[in-house]
Amino acid sequence: MRCLLVVLGWLLVPLLAHAQTTPATLIADRVTVEGNTRLVAEGHVEVLYNDDRLRASRVTFDQDTGLLEIDGPLVMTSGEDTILIADSASLSPELTDGLLRSARLVLQQQLQLAAAELHRVGGRYSVLEKTVASSCQVCANNPVPLWQLRARRIVHDQQERQIYFDHTRFEVLGVPVFYLPRLRLPDPTLKRATGFLTPSLKFSNELGTGLKVPYFITLGDHADVTLTPYFSTDRTRTLEFRYRQAFRTGEIEFNGAVSRDDLRPGETRSYLFGKGTFDLPRDYILSFNLESVSDRSYLRDYDYSNKDRLSSSVDISRTRRDEFIIAELIHLRSLRTSENNRTLPTSIAQSTYHRRLYPAAVGGVVDLQLQALGYARTSDGDVIGRDVSRLSGQAAWQRGWTTRAGMQLTAQTELNLDYYAISDDSTFANSITRATPFAAVELRWPFSKTTGTGVTHVLEPVAQLAWSPTESENVPNEDSLSTELDEGNLYALNRFPGRDAFERGLRGNLGLGWTRYDPAGWSLGTTVGRVFYAENLNQFPTGSGLEGTSSDWLAMVQLRTAGNLELTNRAIFDDGLGFTRDELRLSWFNDTFDLSSTYIWQEANIREDRPRDSSEWTFAGSYKFRPNWKAKSNWRYDFIGDRAQRAGLGLQYANECILVDVSLSRRFTSSTNVSPRTDFGLSVSLNGFGSGSDGTTFRRSCARY
Repeated sequence: MRCLLVVLGWLLVPLLAHAQTTPATLIADRVTVEGNTRLVAEGHVEVLYNDDRLRASRVTFDQDTGLLEIDGPLVMTSGEDTILIADSASLSPELTDGLLRSARLVLQQQLQLAAAELHRVGGRYSVLEKTVASSCQVCANNPVPLWQLRARRIVHDQQERQIYFDHTRFEVLGVPVFYLPRLRLPDPTLKRATGFLTPSLKFSNELGTGLKVPYFITLGDHADVTLTPYFSTDRTRTLEFRYRQAFRTGEIEFNGAVSRDDLRPGETRSYLFGKGTFDLPRDYILSFNLESVSDRSYLRDYDYSNKDRLSSSVDISRTRRDEFIIAELIHLRSLRTSENNRTLPTSIAQSTYHRRLYPAAVGGVVDLQLQALGYARTSDGDVIGRDVSRLSGQAAWQRGWTTRAGMQLTAQTELNLDYYAISDDSTFANSITRATPFAAVELRWPFSKTTGTGVTHVLEPVAQLAWSPTESENVPNEDSLSTELDEGNLYALNRFPGRDAFERGLRGNLGLGWTRYDPAGWSLGTTVGRVFYAENLNQFPTGSGLEGTSSDWLAMVQLRTAGNLELTNRAIFDDGLGFTRDELRLSWFNDTFDLSSTYIWQEANIREDRPRDSSEWTFAGSYKFRPNWKAKSNWRYDFIGDRAQRAGLGLQYANECILVDVSLSRRFTSSTNVSPRTDFGLSVSLNGFGSGSDGTTFRRSCARY
């Protein structure tokens, strides 16, 4: 029977004197008293004091010396992240001071510090002499770690969670690489600390060979800044930065860079992106987004972003169960050489109030919206400098009924009122008022059947008849230039995306959906539909699939499996199987690989600024071909231009102590502001310092011979 000794009379009085109000606990298989001053505990001994826990084979407490003499092997844990392993030790009763022989200090099961002797000082410091540190697994058949730090002395400050190295030599496979007289690194338990982060090596045919060395600076508990100098061979001098701060009611983040390079000699180039959100009283949220750049090509020259249109905004919004309110200011800037910012509506102000009601008198749902919108161009030229203000209101009602036979009947009505104030455009009146009513009835009749094998089939035919006036006031169309037909808007009253244009005339929307659900966990579904118009009003452009008295056919097929495979094909085609649009998407992932691919074909559409057909294939994937190795690739190919637009390859190796990432990318396209470019990147991270990486996922085991 094991003995439990919480307080043992006079023998533990010194222990209690040190422990003050917290008693030490001793647990062992056998406890004996030798003379009047020695207590000996043997067999599965455990000593507990505060957050420290010691396990050993034999512990002797001598009242005269006031020390615990411990015979190992011993293991002492301090909190959840620090483990001390040694052959023997002489420690104070509080386990805070003393000497451990042939000791190893293990931090968060990652970083190991080994030395012949380890001194515990004040329960805060661990001092190791002539020691080595590494997070690599060391086996008997492979005793040399991949990397290690040899030092004359290492001090671990448990309170500040810092590790101090004196006269340090960094070795790779036992070969010295460099020497530092002093070195300070965070231990694995520290999430935020001022210091250098993992550097990365980059090569670009435009910027040459460069090195990025991030330096992280903490600004209290709730803010930090990261400065990253980017030095490249005779091509660029760049300083990148990131600033983050958390507040009691929100947070902000800014990213940017400033450069002087040979691509634009004599110019200072820069960009600044920022975002933030704040909680306001009464459930309101304040958000802002900032996007600014010095010139059109800077973001792509330095691979900061692929955006070719920038948007800066500030808004206040509130979302509740049946209510949505938003007011926002937006500034747009195009980086496309084909667009002139003076003739684009770059300054926009808008506000929206959206409310849903459930009136008992008529049943169903009433949807109310009120919107105010204004946009301005910097140009004062006629037509090209048009400025518009618009006040819009919408009232809609919808109600459904279900018959005993399972038929679902839905009735919808909607009224839209718009007032336009127009300036700098002589082709329109200064003010225009427009009223657009809608009405529709819809019939659905879903059927479901389950076979003896558990397979369920669901068949749903849908017919909808919709009406709106054939005539409408002519207003400037800014937000409804792009239209398309898909399963999401097949039964919509209006297939234009904005409010400047409404679908007109009498039309019938017909569709049929079928889905098969298999008990094995996979499903297969398809939707087929078409729109028929009473007359051709020439309201849709060629290439939309909606022109004429009948639209093209819409066909969608989707396969989903229990193995995380999803395949979707969406096609728009005419009676002769001439495709207006065809889109194929594939995604598949598991523990070994992650694949996604898209092929898209689109017919030319002048209104959407697509003067020629487009056909593109994109691919992105990763494959874990060995436990520690992962390959990555991406691809984008233009079949019309018969050339690749972008391609990339990557290789990653990770184990318990190191992460190596190598990447190669090529941008093939070129224009007046974007040139073909090749980039090569290399980064190496050592696990075990700070909390940025966790090598326990890749922990290896030593083979037994």
